[in-house]
Amino acid sequence: MSHVENELNSQPECWTRAAALATEHTAALPAPGERVALVGCGTSLFMAQAAAALREGAGQGETDAFAASEFPHHRPYDRVVALTRSGTTSEVLELLGALPPGTRTTAVTADPETPVMQAADAVAVLDFADERSVVQTRFATTALTLLRAHLGLHSEAVVADARTALAEPLPEGLVDRKQFTFLGRGWTVGLANEAGLKMREAALAWTEAYPAMEYRHGPISIATEGTATWMFGEAPEGLAEQVRATGAQWIPGGLDPLAELVRAQRLAVAVAAARGLDPDSPRHLTRSVILTAS
Repeated sequence: MSHVENELNSQPECWTRAAALATEHTAALPAPGERVALVGCGTSLFMAQAAAALREGAGQGETDAFAASEFPHHRPYDRVVALTRSGTTSEVLELLGALPPGTRTTAVTADPETPVMQAADAVAVLDFADERSVVQTRFATTALTLLRAHLGLHSEAVVADARTALAEPLPEGLVDRKQFTFLGRGWTVGLANEAGLKMREAALAWTEAYPAMEYRHGPISIATEGTATWMFGEAPEGLAEQVRATGAQWIPGGLDPLAELVRAQRLAVAVAAARGLDPDSPRHLTRSVILTAS
């Protein structure tokens, strides 16, 4: 079994531990009313997108998400929260060092022996969710669970759905599809983006992701027999029927959306195996992107 498989299978336990830690990290995490930016790179960016939408939707305050390299330095924020599994990502460290005095900073990381521990004012360490794999699975979802629990949006039902996502077989014929599209609404747009990234990283698959309502505005034109469209959360009225009419396989999101992401992670591993690829050795990727000055 690959590292990715071992790690994605451990997510229910990791989520339970993260939820229990949420109260211990209350001071480090955004307080109600703070104007907050969440930042990350790659997978962490997509978790930031989901968390930002959840926080603002919960009425906790204005919350934005940015790639660390694209942070708008002209905008004032009360707190910047950086998600970084490795704690060494160059863009994240540079951003934390460039913020104006008075901006509170928090890092959520997996490794307590990395530079981000000194770069941020406060740190939440999820070392039990660290990974050997290049392809992120459990750290990303565990970090998001910590933030969901901090907002009061996590429950044991989410963990139960994750166990279901790991136990139930994938939809018949899905692995053989030639193209995959993931759709989301609100906070699940970030999850759809992440599902697409997992498929590209692990399986070199032709994969796209969109807000669900935007799918009708052009992208549905690629749907046909041999493709699949997967919805994270509740689908807009009529969309399932419209996709099925193209001949594409429609995958409804019946579980908690974070558990649906676990199913998509499993799909990425299964497609990689079907194509003779090693998901632990994604092409052109390393565990952390560390840039050096030229």
